[in-house]
Amino acid sequence: MKFINIFTLILVIVGGLNWGLVGLFSFDLVAAIFGVGSGLARIVYILVGLSAAWQIIPLFSVMGSGEFAAGQNR
Repeated sequence: MKFINIFTLILVIVGGLNWGLVGLFSFDLVAAIFGVGSGLARIVYILVGLSAAWQIIPLFSVMGSGEFAAGQNR
């Protein structure tokens, strides 16, 4: 389970950085590497989206444990 959490978190970070490049410079790094509209680029986008959905699980887990609220009182 730890491996999948780290892997999906890395993909979410890659996706976030890619969106930052799109927003700042209108440059899509994934499309530049794999080709605009290519099957590989679509797979990367799908994996990033699934990774974001997967990362909701640890977020709710932390929020439910009270650890999230405890960290705000520092």
